[in-house]
Amino acid sequence: MPKVNFNPEDAYFFESMLGEEDRMIMETAREYAQTKLEPRACDANQNEIFDHAIPKEMADLNLLGVTVPEEYGGIGASNTAYGLIAREIERVDSAYRSFLSVQSSLVMHPINVFGTEEQKKKYLPKLAAAELIGCFGLTEPDHGSDPGGMKTTATKVEGGWKLNGAKMWITNSPIADIAIVWAKAKGTSEKDGIIRGVIIESDSKGYSAPTTHNKMSLRASYTGEIIMDDVFVPDSNAFPDIRGLKGPFTCLNSARYGIVWGALGAAENCYTRAKQYVMERQQFGYPLGANQLVQTKLANMLTDITQMQLLAWRLGQLKDENRDHPTMTSLAKRNNCGKALEIARIARDMLGGNGITGEYRVVHHMVNLESVNTYEGTYDIHGLILGREITGIQAFTPRGNDL
Repeated sequence: MPKVNFNPEDAYFFESMLGEEDRMIMETAREYAQTKLEPRACDANQNEIFDHAIPKEMADLNLLGVTVPEEYGGIGASNTAYGLIAREIERVDSAYRSFLSVQSSLVMHPINVFGTEEQKKKYLPKLAAAELIGCFGLTEPDHGSDPGGMKTTATKVEGGWKLNGAKMWITNSPIADIAIVWAKAKGTSEKDGIIRGVIIESDSKGYSAPTTHNKMSLRASYTGEIIMDDVFVPDSNAFPDIRGLKGPFTCLNSARYGIVWGALGAAENCYTRAKQYVMERQQFGYPLGANQLVQTKLANMLTDITQMQLLAWRLGQLKDENRDHPTMTSLAKRNNCGKALEIARIARDMLGGNGITGEYRVVHHMVNLESVNTYEGTYDIHGLILGREITGIQAFTPRGNDL
């Protein structure tokens, strides 16, 4: 039998199961992330800088909207390829992966799935080329986990819609050229309050996108609000057929899938840095890695990372085969984000005092993952989604409201 060497970075050799095209895309993303993003990541985080050259750099390598068909500017790649890109980008910084996810999953994906042919041709090629930057407006100041309670309205008027309301915690909004916004429709022949999606161009009268300040997480990412005061959107910029929460939830499921892979990349980087540190750091005449507690922590990290790798890889397979269910994504998002945050915290502890400095980068991942564990559905909300599928009982509202 051939001798098999154990790989402490890829314990179950999942990368060897990738197809040739997926592997090539992964290697392109890895080289870009490590040579172009990594050198500026620490300063960018420290000084809250998102380099405006990054979108074009990603576009030039065909990393934006990779699953979109070639006729609309994408490359028609697999969902697995998209996940691998997210993994490599977040291995450097969750903020950079957040930009990629919003552009690809929350802006290009809904236009590709719900948009008219005119909308696809008008927006998708420019989004893929980073000639346009997009954002996605669902969360509101008073409604996060309960998007059905949104207060933003879209009132039907001659030739289009008038939008009023506010969205909060919107990645890319301060630099976005277009926004995908979800609102409750009024003044139509349909039932008032049904949710509709529209494409708003940021130069529209009454539209503004103030920046969110004083973030302690995802500092290299632009985050802001969307304020709409009688913003007119023509009928040509409304998604024609999608109604209700199915539209935004379809988008969120796509973004959550990218997070499954992205959180894996962050966890892998924390593990690699912690492993290197404990092998180099000498205390009491021995490397820290000679201690039983340290070795056990590394073993636990690798076990969790291997589970995360296989979950992400299998979910990608199922998506590519059109056999996935949104609850599968909830399971993987919940697991991988929770495990990644735990790994980052343990790695930070293993680095001692050095663990709090940006040069060692672990604390950078740790504070970013606090956001990643929260957005696109919190750890607990995804637990309730799983619980509903397990028991058949809806537990999102107080029990008294169900009786």
